[in-house]
Amino acid sequence: RGGQSALRFARLRLEKRHNYVRKVSEIATQCFITDAKPNVTGLIVAGSADFKTELTTSDLWDPRLDNIIIKPMLDVAYGGENGFNQAIELSAETLRNVKFVQEKNLITKFLDEVAQDSGKYCFGIKDTMQGLDMGAVETLIVWEGIELKRIHLRNSHTDIEQVLYLTPEEAKNEKLYRDPETNNELDVVSNLLFIEWIVESYKQFGAKLEFITDRSQEGNQFCKGFGGIGGVLRYRG
Repeated sequence: RGGQSALRFARLRLEKRHNYVRKVSEIATQCFITDAKPNVTGLIVAGSADFKTELTTSDLWDPRLDNIIIKPMLDVAYGGENGFNQAIELSAETLRNVKFVQEKNLITKFLDEVAQDSGKYCFGIKDTMQGLDMGAVETLIVWEGIELKRIHLRNSHTDIEQVLYLTPEEAKNEKLYRDPETNNELDVVSNLLFIEWIVESYKQFGAKLEFITDRSQEGNQFCKGFGGIGGVLRYRG
């Protein structure tokens, strides 16, 4: 009789496990598949013991998600929210490495255009903004720590407007806020950090915005050699 109970409990446990695999698989498809393809670039899978392998090799698991699983899958010691928090902590290094690989590929593509002198690149704030205004920039690359201000000025007497991109030190120069001919003070329409402005505005230029760090070798080279801002163009400039 005891043996029958043990078998029944084992069967119930397997049934529960199967139902859980089904539930997680269905939710994964609902959340991460849109228009028949993955809507995220990477998926962290974490779980205890061999459950995560059982999940991702199950017939219930959507195979369209296989190629975006970030390896290795993570072992966590807890269930529920504690397990979720542990997975976040454990995945930090993995995600950082993924970010650096993406950064390396992005900047390598930019440097290849420069090396080939293809004309399909721009760098420095002046050339890059010119390219954006023309709608020519396909991928805009910006260092996440770039220290530039975007200052929009207007002459109230002539209604002439100008936009300056300045370092914090340059922005202290009071002469820049006066008309060079009349010495009249110019109106400051807006004074924003460039990085905040570009996050809000890049879509109007039809560009894709990519932030990079200076912690990878390629990122450091981009910041030091190209001013921390540049882009890959749609066509030869």
